[in-house]
Amino acid sequence: MPSTKRPQLGSLAIQEPVNPPQVVHVSPATCHDLSLFKDILKEYRRLDDTIVMRLNRANATMRDQERLQDHINTTNVQEQACLNMWRELVGNWNRRSQLVEYCAFVVDQSLAEKRKALEEQSTDPVTQRKIQATVFADGVKRNQIHNELTIESIVQKRSIEAFRSRCQYFSPPKTDIEGHRVWDSV
Repeated sequence: MPSTKRPQLGSLAIQEPVNPPQVVHVSPATCHDLSLFKDILKEYRRLDDTIVMRLNRANATMRDQERLQDHINTTNVQEQACLNMWRELVGNWNRRSQLVEYCAFVVDQSLAEKRKALEEQSTDPVTQRKIQATVFADGVKRNQIHNELTIESIVQKRSIEAFRSRCQYFSPPKTDIEGHRVWDSV
């Protein structure tokens, strides 16, 4: 019997994606395929792009839960919503940073190997031109991937500013060392 559950629409769909987050296995081939690399980053950045709407929705959801529980929970509703969103943001930032740093390492290593091969290559001009072309292509990839590190810091700064505007009295838990590092850096 087919499921009668309807898909979530509007801002609710943005708050809770239909598909649960998937583990992405990144290989050196992923790093060398800039289109795939950027698509993965685009998916990871979706949370940052919708942060204000998601914070509004999370606050509304937490208020609804509080009303349904007849104030059993004494935790501030907005604080809980902010904490949940903060944990999701920091986890997402860590995954993106790992992806970008890994790919930067892979492309840097590949470029260094090709430069070394170019230096060791015989004087055959055809082979030298081929290697020079791949060195140039890897240099372009390297620049684009390293640019993503700068973009990542800008996206994080923008997200923290939006987060702080909605969660004015929030500060990361003392046990969240990585969260504090990011929070204090802006």
